[in-house]
Amino acid sequence: MKLYKIFIDKSPVGPLTVIAEDNYIISLQFGKLEVQLYNNRPICEKANAILAEAEKQLSEYFSGSRKDFELPLKLYGTEFQKKVWTALRTIEYGKTATYKELAELAGNAGAARAVGQANHNNPISIIVPCHRIIGSDGSLTGYGGGIDKKRILLDLECRYL
Repeated sequence: MKLYKIFIDKSPVGPLTVIAEDNYIISLQFGKLEVQLYNNRPICEKANAILAEAEKQLSEYFSGSRKDFELPLKLYGTEFQKKVWTALRTIEYGKTATYKELAELAGNAGAARAVGQANHNNPISIIVPCHRIIGSDGSLTGYGGGIDKKRILLDLECRYL
């Protein structure tokens, strides 16, 4: 299994780094990450077909012409985290949910704090839309990329509804 990466220099939220394992997206992170290893595995510098498709779909998302991503993902995490990340993908474009609602979607209504931690550890930002999770009072709460990026993504989705 080989790892590949691309940089997307221009997006409304700044540069992005996307990493694929063979034909699966495994990471989308904010910033231009110059790392040569991911989880102690070497990264090939060249892109592959799935990364080209990811770049295309992200461009479509940022322009408002794509509401859902159709990319093969490989999520590495605990079973609970995977349930949370799967539940995140059910939250519709332009909509938000609270941590409690996400816990209910993930099948564990009393686990809002644990859901928050799983949300924080989401390895595939934007595509697995953790930016759509807000506080129970409607406030924008923590986001790995920063609250400013969360606001940009939510505003972008509202603009293109």
